[in-house]
Amino acid sequence: MADATTCDREARAILAKNDRGGYTVPTANLYPYQWNWDSVFAAIGFAEHDMDRAWTEIETLFRGQWSNGMVPHILFHQVDPGYFPGPDVWRGVGPIPSSGISQPPIAGTFVRWLLDRNPGAQPRARALFKPLMDWHRWFMTWRNEGGAIVVTHPWETGRDNCPDWDGPFAAIEPEGVEQYYRRDTTHVVEEERPRRYDYDRYLYLVKLGAECGWDEAQLKDTTPFRVADPTMTFTLLRSTRDLKAMAERFKEPVDEIDRWIAEMEDGSERLWNAEAGTYDCYDIRAGKHTGVVSNASFLSWYAGVGGDRMLEQFDRIAGLTKYYVPSTDPAHPAYEPKRYWRGPVWAMMNMLVATGLGEAGHVDRAKALTDNTRALISKNGFAEYFDPTNGAPAGGRDFTWTAAVWLAWASPNTGKTPWAA
Repeated sequence: MADATTCDREARAILAKNDRGGYTVPTANLYPYQWNWDSVFAAIGFAEHDMDRAWTEIETLFRGQWSNGMVPHILFHQVDPGYFPGPDVWRGVGPIPSSGISQPPIAGTFVRWLLDRNPGAQPRARALFKPLMDWHRWFMTWRNEGGAIVVTHPWETGRDNCPDWDGPFAAIEPEGVEQYYRRDTTHVVEEERPRRYDYDRYLYLVKLGAECGWDEAQLKDTTPFRVADPTMTFTLLRSTRDLKAMAERFKEPVDEIDRWIAEMEDGSERLWNAEAGTYDCYDIRAGKHTGVVSNASFLSWYAGVGGDRMLEQFDRIAGLTKYYVPSTDPAHPAYEPKRYWRGPVWAMMNMLVATGLGEAGHVDRAKALTDNTRALISKNGFAEYFDPTNGAPAGGRDFTWTAAVWLAWASPNTGKTPWAA
């Protein structure tokens, strides 16, 4: 097990290694572009030792914002012909070659976080305020189903192959998907990645979006995949609360923001599955819950909803594996401890869950989760994700967001516990 100072040094080196000048790749080779929420996590890691670089990371991300307000999940700054699917497949319509979908909108929360630690950068935060408002308005216009936020592709949630998608995917026949080559399984063992069955459906949904020019009105009517998701709903609600705090600080109107918050607070109830006793996804097309307790279920505290509804589930799942929070309930039949979002622990999700727990007054649990994640990383390195049964590193190595949340949160030397800030 590496000591904390050694881990701090290694984490800074990983951020430097993955820096491409204004933006950071998640890890070399496997993910050679700028990913949306990866980039925001990178910013809070840079903030520990280079605040200017932290702001630049988010500013670069918003340079790819579309005219309708959407901020893409991938920006293809420099084309890498070895990566699939690339810009020629996505056919994004923004100012920078990009994908056609978004990702969890954590940026509002962490722009506020940066501003609180760097008040002199208020002009930079103010310059980001309108783009953030436009992005949130896009969600509330096109992805709002009674206050619950829906996705039209699993990749939008960041939880690419979680069991929540098994039901919706079973109803999709991926017609017209051309033959393709997956680069990810040449860098990571196949048992740690999504199956080809999933990839066929991922690419079918990309095909549908690209063919209609990413027309959200058309996709709302025609896509077979439209699922209300806790990750999107809870991160957008939290980020909107932080947007309101910045609006008040900047003396901007808050009426629209207040309406969004109230609508999402009501909409979060659509995600409450009383029968399963959890927040989970709701398949709009099938009209039913997916029945999976995931790490996203525990973002309810981060969003400020649900009270103590999830405590019993949290305590149960925290006791099932050596390291937690697993991305899928180990008691679920689809749980796989090594396969991406079907079981592994993700350090950046743990940071969000711990933040919510602490802010809700469950400080002992927040501290225990922080300590558990600290031990996981210091023993097993800065992997993309980890096997919850023994902590074995999985996925990509030298991973940006794992290094970033170490510096911003988990490190005993540099980390901040947001609930105590």
